[in-house]
Amino acid sequence: MSTIAHVIGNGDNAVLYKPSKGLKITCNLPPFAVANIYATCIVDFKMCKAITEGSVVVPGDWVMGYRPKVWYEKNPNNFRMRFGHQIKEFYTELPQYAMLNKTDIGNGYTNFNCGHMAVHYSANKLKATEIHMYGFDSMFDMSLRSCTDFYLNSDRGNMNNFRLVENWRPIWQGIFNEFKDTQFVLHHKHDGLKFSKPENVNIVTK
Repeated sequence: MSTIAHVIGNGDNAVLYKPSKGLKITCNLPPFAVANIYATCIVDFKMCKAITEGSVVVPGDWVMGYRPKVWYEKNPNNFRMRFGHQIKEFYTELPQYAMLNKTDIGNGYTNFNCGHMAVHYSANKLKATEIHMYGFDSMFDMSLRSCTDFYLNSDRGNMNNFRLVENWRPIWQGIFNEFKDTQFVLHHKHDGLKFSKPENVNIVTK
């Protein structure tokens, strides 16, 4: 039985998503309202802190990564009791290819961003056979603009952007290679992927 998932990222081209059948997975806080979200993925302390402080409100159910799990355990009253009912599950898988120096697990979780986790979760846990991806602009361009920049401070300097892109793109290649039997459909404004396109990846430009 085939399962279709739509993973909606936070880059400019997330707007290419149109309401579609299948499981909807979002990252942190989607840039626009998405109906019938299965879950929102959250991976970092910064987002958990903003939720705890009340500066960001994330509706619906959450799938939380390793660092949010640590935050959850360290904040039993101010976070766990208030938001525990929204947590669908914890997903702490860290593929070996995310640890670019092969030994530093902490750095691996830094490299494995929210979009990586959402797509990996969709393929690995939800067993999606077809995953549509929107707003993952760093695979195509040097732009790391994200709607999360409007409510969370992020370093978008040229040097940091270059570092992130150089770390993130190999992880995407690792995901596509790990799930060879999954069809990935990338939605973007052009088809200029910045690495060799695997056979299980299609690009839709609209």
